[in-house]
Amino acid sequence: MEVLGRVSEYLQQHELTLATAESCTAGLIVSELARVPGSGQSIDCGLAVYSPEAKNRYLAVSFDTIDTYGLTSEETAREMALGALDNNNANVAVANTGIAGPEPHDGIPVGTVCFAWAFRHADNTYLYTETRRFPGDRNEVRLAAAHYSLELIIEHHRVVTEGNAPLVSN
Repeated sequence: MEVLGRVSEYLQQHELTLATAESCTAGLIVSELARVPGSGQSIDCGLAVYSPEAKNRYLAVSFDTIDTYGLTSEETAREMALGALDNNNANVAVANTGIAGPEPHDGIPVGTVCFAWAFRHADNTYLYTETRRFPGDRNEVRLAAAHYSLELIIEHHRVVTEGNAPLVSN
């Protein structure tokens, strides 16, 4: 709970509003953050988008991106985060897509999660992507991925505000 409290406090102090686009965590990111009293003022929405059609419909993820790179890819996570940022009342978006288990899929090992963090700051958009592999069963992977995605909001946002973050051309 300490990590969740720290993230909630950081979001509030920096007037950040979060939107999530979650595939393998299925809403767990926003649900975990909501465990902290008062965190609701920093949450705009949490979208659970499993299917390619839902990713396209709600987040404008291109079917070409999914066909070319796959559902579990940083490219898909990138488009999910940018779609969540653009389609909601948020200035930070977190997205993930991956294989929580119980079986590998398309040669991708269980525990593989692709993340993207998108930030709107000073009229610019910044984006980070990363792929990690977490140990454990399905729900352990989901929880670890949810907490990891929240923890990295702080680190990435600090770099954004220092002016050293990767800029997305709009």
